[in-house]
Amino acid sequence: MNCELSIAALLRSYRNGTETPRRVLTGLLRACADAPAGIWISRISEEQLEGFLARLEKSSPEALPLYGIPFAVKDNIDVAGLPTTAACPDYLYRPERSARVVELLIEAGAVPLGKTNMDQFATGLVGVRSPYGAAPNRLAPGYVSGGSSSGSAAALAYGLCSFSLGTDTAGSGRVPAAFNELVGVKPSRGVLSCRGVVPACRSLDCVSLFARNLEDADILLKTTAQFDPEDAYSRVLPERAPLPLRWKFGVPRDEDLEFFGCTAYQEAFQRAVTRMEDAGGEKVTIDFSPFLAAARLLYEGPWVFERYAAVGEFIERHPESVLPVIRSIITPSKTPHPAEVFRAMYRLQECRAAAEAQFAGVDLLLTPTAGTIYRIDEVEADPIRLNSNLGYYTNYMNLLDFSALAIPAGRAAGLPFGVTLVGRAFDDRLLLEAARRFRGAERYPIAVCGAHLAGMALHSELEALGARFLGSAETAPRYRMFLLENGLLPKPALLRTGREGSSFYVELYDLTAEAFARFVASIPPPLGLGALELKDGRRVSGFIGEAAVAECGCDISGFADWRAWVAAQAKNARGI
Repeated sequence: MNCELSIAALLRSYRNGTETPRRVLTGLLRACADAPAGIWISRISEEQLEGFLARLEKSSPEALPLYGIPFAVKDNIDVAGLPTTAACPDYLYRPERSARVVELLIEAGAVPLGKTNMDQFATGLVGVRSPYGAAPNRLAPGYVSGGSSSGSAAALAYGLCSFSLGTDTAGSGRVPAAFNELVGVKPSRGVLSCRGVVPACRSLDCVSLFARNLEDADILLKTTAQFDPEDAYSRVLPERAPLPLRWKFGVPRDEDLEFFGCTAYQEAFQRAVTRMEDAGGEKVTIDFSPFLAAARLLYEGPWVFERYAAVGEFIERHPESVLPVIRSIITPSKTPHPAEVFRAMYRLQECRAAAEAQFAGVDLLLTPTAGTIYRIDEVEADPIRLNSNLGYYTNYMNLLDFSALAIPAGRAAGLPFGVTLVGRAFDDRLLLEAARRFRGAERYPIAVCGAHLAGMALHSELEALGARFLGSAETAPRYRMFLLENGLLPKPALLRTGREGSSFYVELYDLTAEAFARFVASIPPPLGLGALELKDGRRVSGFIGEAAVAECGCDISGFADWRAWVAAQAKNARGI
């Protein structure tokens, strides 16, 4: 598609006439047919699309808040006219009525394009437990896409829709968000109706939202957070006090943090903590052990039998229709004594009280969404343990009745990384505000190689902009350095060469978005800012010269470091 698919941008295109729902939706339906395997289980037909288009063409983007906005639906959520399988073909049924959340979206003008792949019966956090294949990870090929709402996240990441629906019982709407650089709303329990959803653990299930950005997430939450009298677990989302100007966020103690050997994720989380402080939050270290104790209850306690209550009888009747790993989880060999259920409930209440005590001194928590990411072949070789690892920061959430918002937080050694903001029940809107502040504190790395180096004549400009030193590095050996003397101060300019070139010393700093823009605006031609490749393979913004530099400048590549050239000139001036 050539148009921007965020909700605001697409509505703007409809309103100014540069796009029409017919052109956008028919184009997307064709794109969905050509999409990589593992994303879709079923899609609407051209005839079904015509039904949606006929309604839209009788209305307008001013009348419907989601006019012509395409979305994808996880295949455990009913859409009238499409089969529901929960990624088990023999479980298939055809609902006459859509799930309540789908009804609300369609009433607002949105159009469901189809049903997406998932870990079978929503049992998994990996996105590979499906007879329809593993959902692909567009950002990290070969790595898991996260589950169980894998296809919904992939459909959005591949640009096949504007938003998508998932479910989240133990992390299924947050882990895929992190692994696909999406916003993942895990609402407070009951805020989004679960009527028309194949249950995993009915008392814990949440319908979740995948969005491209925070603004879309806000619109979708307002549209779908409606009380449903036909859902016994439905709850009203009340108005709550906004996030105060001075606020505190909790971070687990070092001994409670777990990254499963992934140092890149560990470093990325520390950057996220610093960024949250830059956003105005005060960090408070909390005891995370009550949260972890509650998380263990989800699969080590009796709640696993709630999954049996949902689909266990089907599995008993059709054992060969279900993947072995799913069958082993939902139909365990040992049934607990009824007394164990009550003991687990007492233990959960103890964990809840202890966790709420940790919350008493903060407005929200900040954790990694997942402590690591795995390759598909790693998960296939060790499916239970690695899947469990991905739930370390997610499994406690619904048991303790918290709200959560998963957001992207940059890359970790080139891999997608995300954090989760955790709130009390009904803090859903507060978390969106905290995420907006986190986004506003985003900083951009930049490499400098000349007069802006520490101790050089223009370094004070970086200091005035609040630049933060990140470390020193060397460029990849693909550059030449030229001297420019067409201003008050001599400056170097790097030109990228072919295969033969040299490496040069650079210093890495980061700036806020506003400071970065001011810095870029001050760079005079023929200098500019471009993608600079470092020796370790990273790419950062850095000073790059225009082609004219080679004609007007003097090649000083032999010095390999601008400060070495400056020192040589000083010696010459003293006659040494």
